[in-house]
Amino acid sequence: MFALGFPLLLIPFAIYNMIAFLTPGVSWTATVTTVHMMSGQDWILTWEDLLIGFSIFLLWIEIIKSTRLGMRSVMDHLLAMVLFIGMLVEFLLVKQAGTSTFFLLTIIALVDVLAGFIIGMRSGRRQVEIDVPEQAA
Repeated sequence: MFALGFPLLLIPFAIYNMIAFLTPGVSWTATVTTVHMMSGQDWILTWEDLLIGFSIFLLWIEIIKSTRLGMRSVMDHLLAMVLFIGMLVEFLLVKQAGTSTFFLLTIIALVDVLAGFIIGMRSGRRQVEIDVPEQAA
C-alpha cells in the first residue's frame, strides 16, 4: 500500500520548499477562501492552514503505518528521523524556513518520530515470546 520507507511528511516539506524557494513572493498567510459559518462568523482559510491541515492528515497515516512490525517499520522510523533532523537544521539555518509555518511542520515531524518509536516499542514488547523446551518423558 505504501512505498517502502517513504516518509509521507516529506510531501508537505517539499511543497513548502518549492514555494519558499521558487516563488519567494508568496505569503503563507494570504487568504485562499472565506467560509461563511452558520454562527455568522467568517472563517478565513489561508495557505498555511491548508498545508498544516494536510500535514496533520499525513501524520495520522504515518502513525497508523508505525503500528506495523518488522524491518519495513524500522526503515520508516529511520527515514522519519532523518527527515526531522533535516527539517530542524533547515529551520535553524535557512532564512526562508524561519517561519511559523515551517516551525509547525517541524513539530509535526517530531511528533511522527516520537510516536513511531513509542508505538514501535510498545507493540514490540507485546510480541515477545518465550520458548519453553519440552521435557523428556
